[in-house]
Amino acid sequence: MVLLTLGLFVIGLVLITKGADWFVESAVSISTKSGIPKVIIGATIVSFATTAPEFTVSTIAAYLGQTDLTVGNAVGSAICNIGLVLGSVILVRAIPMDDPTFLQRGGFMVLSGSLLVIMTLDGMLTSADGIILLLVFIAFMYYNYRLQSAIFKDGEKTRDSISGMRSDILFFLLGSACVILGSRILIDTGTQIARWLGIPEIVIGLTLIALGTSLPELITAVSSTIKGHHDLAIGNILGANTMNIALILGVSSQICEIPIQLQSIYYDFPVMILLMLLLIIFGITRRRFERWEGGVILTIYLAYIVGLFVLYV
Repeated sequence: MVLLTLGLFVIGLVLITKGADWFVESAVSISTKSGIPKVIIGATIVSFATTAPEFTVSTIAAYLGQTDLTVGNAVGSAICNIGLVLGSVILVRAIPMDDPTFLQRGGFMVLSGSLLVIMTLDGMLTSADGIILLLVFIAFMYYNYRLQSAIFKDGEKTRDSISGMRSDILFFLLGSACVILGSRILIDTGTQIARWLGIPEIVIGLTLIALGTSLPELITAVSSTIKGHHDLAIGNILGANTMNIALILGVSSQICEIPIQLQSIYYDFPVMILLMLLLIIFGITRRRFERWEGGVILTIYLAYIVGLFVLYV
């Protein structure tokens, strides 16, 4: 059993690594050929692909009545995306922030998180609450659609370039499938080990499963930054976090009403909002993310993980 688990782990790692390479290269190629800025590609198409693991895990957990896992995965992934993914990337390399729409995209992310906090103060995420979150997601997608429409006023460039993007689209789909499958393998093996150790379900969701389902964002961010496409990485994180809260919890709450534990209200949610606000503040000051700012974000994330195990395990 141990050898099988280790073997599956290696297979998952290989799938994620190779898939991310195809994923990023094809997304950049699509952006170049279509003329759509990489930040829009990152916030929409790439975010949909990298958020697929979170969406699958949370909705299935809601259907099975494992609502702690639903909340833990969605919120934990949002925390992980900023704290671990961006924190690590920025700590290694300072990232210029030259996207004029960064504040607006970040606003949708913060709005999603803030609404979640306000609506669950009564200890429940209801179907009506979920509809409000879904409306935020629809508004976010409409905002991106309007930006794209402003780029293609006559639409001719898009139609002319579609035929030349078939191989890019194929590799994008193949790469995203490899990343998602690899993440799924790592989630299953990691979750099994955690349960053997007797770790509570919500903590598993906030740590191992959140990390596992955030691996696509992590691999995409690292690969994008190394290749010099930092705007793709930033757009992906902003889009993925908005989807984690507004789309995933919005849809999950339509499956069943979701009880919210006091741990989430008093510990997880405040950390999520803090990291979201820090990301916005650091991004709009001096128009770049400095390495020390990445260190601050990563330190908060690590302290949060330590606190989880000290206080709740």
